[in-house]
Amino acid sequence: MRRIAYLFGWLAAAGAGTYVVIYLYRWQWQRAVLCGVLLLVVEVMLLGITLVGRLSRIEEQVRETQDQVRESGRRQQDVLARLRETPVRQSAGRFRWLDEPAERTYVFVPVLMVTGVVLSGLAWVVQRIASVTAKPAERRLAGRLAVLAAPDPAADTDLEDLPPAGGRRSPGQVVRATAVGVVGVALLGALVVGLADLTETREEKANDSAATSVLVQVDLRGSGSLISDERRSLAAHQVWEQCRDSTSVPLNRATLGDLGDGVFAGVVRPALTDHDRMRLRGCLEDTALDRAHLTVVGIGDADADDD
Repeated sequence: MRRIAYLFGWLAAAGAGTYVVIYLYRWQWQRAVLCGVLLLVVEVMLLGITLVGRLSRIEEQVRETQDQVRESGRRQQDVLARLRETPVRQSAGRFRWLDEPAERTYVFVPVLMVTGVVLSGLAWVVQRIASVTAKPAERRLAGRLAVLAAPDPAADTDLEDLPPAGGRRSPGQVVRATAVGVVGVALLGALVVGLADLTETREEKANDSAATSVLVQVDLRGSGSLISDERRSLAAHQVWEQCRDSTSVPLNRATLGDLGDGVFAGVVRPALTDHDRMRLRGCLEDTALDRAHLTVVGIGDADADDD
């Protein structure tokens, strides 16, 4: 699902970016602004999808790390419990002299008893000191040995399902990634060169014709018959006045006449060059009037002897 969202997002971004360049080339500023806003919205959407995906992966990694920490703590506690186990060894016949007949007496028995008491006290002191100082060392030793401990038999883990260590790419993956990068760079360079050639402003020769004629169709929505004719004329003249300054040469001598049925004819003197025609067409069709839409039906040069 996420790949489908990425696909539609990138297609929408590519289309919006392409039409931004096209409308800028046609001098249609309102449409270029709308496509630019759409491009920003799509980019923000793609950024949000990417951030959500990254956050979900981070959450999964944190969860796996917590599970590993708990498993490591469990193994550490297990190893520590094993280290603290004291095996009981039974040894017989340590004091054989006690098994001999009771008629025999020994002089060193009292001395032995006193010495045993003293040695027992010293051993108790040493044992207490060792028990206090040995706990951190035992924990450190258990932490080091937890890595070598066997995994839990109850856990259903298979070593074959684990990813290989190192994560190195195969030669085929490296070749494919390199080929995709080279093709992407070539396409990007061709796109930049093509757009630069299309949008370059070049000096043009002056038009030898006497004037340039323009036919404009005005369409309105939601108006009556009488009001529509008046509003068509008003809309046509408003847009025409706004576009008088859109060309490189100001349209000082430009008239607009009503031919009926929403068609208007404009005459521009002096004649416009090809680049100025494109700018005038883009300005007229990129109207910002409410419920009005202008379409340039035709544009061409007129000689002095034409009627």
